[in-house]
Amino acid sequence: MNSKERALNPDDIIGFAAVVLIFGGGGAILFSITPIGKAIAARILGRKSASGADEDTAEEVRELRREVDELRHVEQQVGELGERVDFLERLVAKQREAERLPPVR
Repeated sequence: MNSKERALNPDDIIGFAAVVLIFGGGGAILFSITPIGKAIAARILGRKSASGADEDTAEEVRELRREVDELRHVEQQVGELGERVDFLERLVAKQREAERLPPVR
């Protein structure tokens, strides 16, 4: 075979291009309707998300922060109660110890 016989036939190139465009374009269209494709499209367009989920997410974050603040308050209260229990245990121990000792003369 010489170089002229090995040269690509324009009809072969058109057929190859058509196959690539059909399958590549179809794949791109199918990918664009997936959540990942939508997220990439939103990122390219400069939006934070393709749907209105940002408001839902922001509200959920605010709610979680409120719950964390409440838990911190509860943690503080539990710490204070622990200190009170320790104090009362010491008082009870002193009282029991005083009952065991003989009276002072």
